[in-house]
Amino acid sequence: MPTDAHPGPLRVLVLGAALRAGSTNARLASLVGRMMTEAGAVVDLATMRDFDMPLYDGDVEAEGGVPDGALALRDRLERCDAFVIASPEYNASLPGVVKNAIDWVSRVRPQPFKTKHALLVSASPSLVGGNRGLWALRVPLEHLGTRVYPDMFSLAAAHQGFTEDGQLTDPALQERLRETVTAFLHLVEADARYVCLQRRWYEFPGDRTEAPVTQRAED
Repeated sequence: MPTDAHPGPLRVLVLGAALRAGSTNARLASLVGRMMTEAGAVVDLATMRDFDMPLYDGDVEAEGGVPDGALALRDRLERCDAFVIASPEYNASLPGVVKNAIDWVSRVRPQPFKTKHALLVSASPSLVGGNRGLWALRVPLEHLGTRVYPDMFSLAAAHQGFTEDGQLTDPALQERLRETVTAFLHLVEADARYVCLQRRWYEFPGDRTEAPVTQRAED
């Protein structure tokens, strides 16, 4: 039934995917979180240290089920409309701790990555800013049905990239990040709030792109 009630602010989980306390990716996650808060979203800021779990092992799962750390991450994903991962790049790929978390959480049914929107960002002292790791990170997320935002953000020379108050030293990069965050939130809002709109841009397995409104497979 139509209602005039405001649907409330978007909820976004922002995950700093590095374990190191002084990580530039933790600083980037904090900056993205502040930008989203300023845009009116409710932000749940987290780090991988919040979700302790062993290496994935089918025998461990068979004996004791999914570990508490993975269930906690599942719960926080389920409470959000979208999520952001600020991930470092390890040897031109994603960190093992991030892949391990994805593998564990994907074992829960229904698994929470499907149909969620995700924005991927990275910070690295390298000249490519960790971008290769983000391309690798897209693969398991998109396989699980996550709608990964096409425009990723990577901060090169990140050890020199932040001011003392946590902003980016380069005003042009600061503005580009803000534009990316804003555009991402607009897309999430359109998907979460205006489900009557046609969504013919979806091209994922199980979607009926010929339908007036995309029908999503949840299995």
